[in-house]
Amino acid sequence: MSVGIRNGVVAMIRWIIVGILGAVLLGCATGPDIPPAPSAAASSSYNYIIGPGDSVNIVVWRNPELSMSVPVRPDGKIAAPLVEDLVAMGKDASTLARDIEKELGKYIRDPVVTVVVTQFVGPYSEQIRVVGEAGKPQTLPYKQKMTLLDVMIAVGGLTDFADGNSTTLLRTSENDKQYSVRVADLIKRGDVSANVDMKPGDVLIIPRSWF
Repeated sequence: MSVGIRNGVVAMIRWIIVGILGAVLLGCATGPDIPPAPSAAASSSYNYIIGPGDSVNIVVWRNPELSMSVPVRPDGKIAAPLVEDLVAMGKDASTLARDIEKELGKYIRDPVVTVVVTQFVGPYSEQIRVVGEAGKPQTLPYKQKMTLLDVMIAVGGLTDFADGNSTTLLRTSENDKQYSVRVADLIKRGDVSANVDMKPGDVLIIPRSWF
């Protein structure tokens, strides 16, 4: 092959590569516009909701024989002395205490019950899920005032292949509305402006970088 032909082929390949990259970048620029996640989202009125896998400590005043710690079964119910198959899932501690009082009221006079949650998992609908290029993708129980930084510490940060600044936050509490979050800026550059509040049921989707 002559030098002239070889140079022509190289130039053509170069223009093809430039064209492909331009198309890719243009596609990214004209993709769906996902707004950044609001920095403040936590609600001051949030009450923890009991879920399967939690443990609850039931204290019946002046009735120590009826007081004990019991697990919430996978079907969302609990069983205790004089209380069988009572639904606990989806209730806060105060509501569950009142329901137990109603059940015990069939057997003892004016029961006074306190319920304390001692092991936290929460209902599936309120758990935080992290998928994709996280160090340890997993499901986490939601906690009041939980932030993106808290979540990323719990899952071990990003993998070496993650495109952290292209992370999508899917907010199930807002009809699956999508937001963008800058995870790489937050945990690799220490940009605290990229930290945002989490809400119950949030899903973080961390994509792989192709460049």
